[in-house]
Amino acid sequence: MFVPGSASQSLAAALADETGRPLATPEYRWFPDGEECASVPEFAGGEAVVVAATVSNDALVELLQLQDAVRGAGAEAVTTVIPYMGYARQDRAFEPGEPVSARAVARAVSTGTDRVVLVNPHEAGVAEFFDVETVVVDAAARLADPLPDDLADPLFLGPDESARGIAATARDAYGRGAVDHFEKERDYDTGEVTVRPSDADAAGRDVVVVDDIIATGSTMSEAVAALHERGPERVFIACVHPMLVGNARTKLAAAGVERVFGTDTVEREASAVSVAPAVADVL
Repeated sequence: MFVPGSASQSLAAALADETGRPLATPEYRWFPDGEECASVPEFAGGEAVVVAATVSNDALVELLQLQDAVRGAGAEAVTTVIPYMGYARQDRAFEPGEPVSARAVARAVSTGTDRVVLVNPHEAGVAEFFDVETVVVDAAARLADPLPDDLADPLFLGPDESARGIAATARDAYGRGAVDHFEKERDYDTGEVTVRPSDADAAGRDVVVVDDIIATGSTMSEAVAALHERGPERVFIACVHPMLVGNARTKLAAAGVERVFGTDTVEREASAVSVAPAVADVL
C-alpha cells in the first residue's frame, strides 16, 4: 500500500496507478501548539511504501511519523520513497563545528524503514549516509516527455560541467540535439558566482537548460540572460526538482525563459511529467 506524505499526494497516486497497488488516505491534524500528527487509520499490515518529499522541516517530521504509524500498525516491510530529499546539498561540514545535515537526516529516516528510494539527490553520495539499502533513481529521461516535438536544432545545456550528464540524458531521451554546458566561475573573495555560455553556437536554435533542481532561480536566470546574447530562438528549462521558491518563476520569465518543465518530485505548477514509471521500476 502506498502511503503519501501531504507534499507527495499526486506522485503517490501516480505510483498506485502505475503498479496497481492500493493507495492509503492518511490523516493530518495539528495541535494548538503547532505539532502535527500524521496517521494512517486504514492500514492493517502488509508492505507499506511511504512516499514523502522532504520539502520542509514539517514534511520531514511527517515522513518519520508515517513510518512509525505503519510500523506500529503491523507493516511487514517499509520502503520509503523520498522523491526530493531536503538537506541533500549539506553533504559535508563546510565550517568547523557544522553538522553534516544530510547524514543526520539519513540516519533519522533509516530508523523507520527497511529500504530507501531517492530520486536524483543533489549529491549522489548522500545515499551512503543511510543505514539501510538505498536505491538512487535517475529520472532525467522523463524530462524529454513535456518538451515540444518541434524543437529547432536543439541544444541541451547543463548549468555547469557537473550537470552535463543530466543534460545528455534528457537529450538522449528526446532523440536528437547537441549537448554542452555553461562555464561557472566563482570569485572566492566575494563569493559571487558568474555563469556564462560556453562556445556552443546557440544562434537560431531552441535551447533547453537542464538541471536537477531549481531553487531560487537566481543563477539560472543570470545564465539565461547571458545566453540570450547569443541569439537563441527559444529557451526552455527542464529540471527534476522544481522547487521554485519565492519569485524564482518571475526571475526566469524576466530572463526570457519560455517555459519551465519539472517533474512531480516536488509538486508545483511546473510539474509537467511524473517520475512514477522510473520509481515503479525499482519497487
